[in-house]
Amino acid sequence: QANLVESGGGLVQPGGSLRLSCAASGFTFSNSAMSWVRQAPGKALEWVSSIDSGSGRVSYSESVQGRFTISRVNAENTLYLQMNSLKPEDTALYFCAKGWRSSISLRGQGTQVTVSS
Repeated sequence: QANLVESGGGLVQPGGSLRLSCAASGFTFSNSAMSWVRQAPGKALEWVSSIDSGSGRVSYSESVQGRFTISRVNAENTLYLQMNSLKPEDTALYFCAKGWRSSISLRGQGTQVTVSS
């Protein structure tokens, strides 16, 4: 059974950093494009970043470009999102997802990120 479990969220001050992790199981992680998406209260799901399975090609939304870095360790079936220079508008429930950009087939339960002073 395919499963994604996120961790690493929390409360951070504006300008701070967090690193999210996602443990994948039940499918061939190394063959799968992976993404991070987020949902702020009262708003629609928003794509944040994706990383390809083989070439390591990455893509970011304009809102996080230059501040966030997506990475993966295939040997550990783990996906990461390093978030720097966090802003209050980054506050959201962050989900790890299997797929590229909006073409998602599986999503985790999410980890809450709150940016506030």
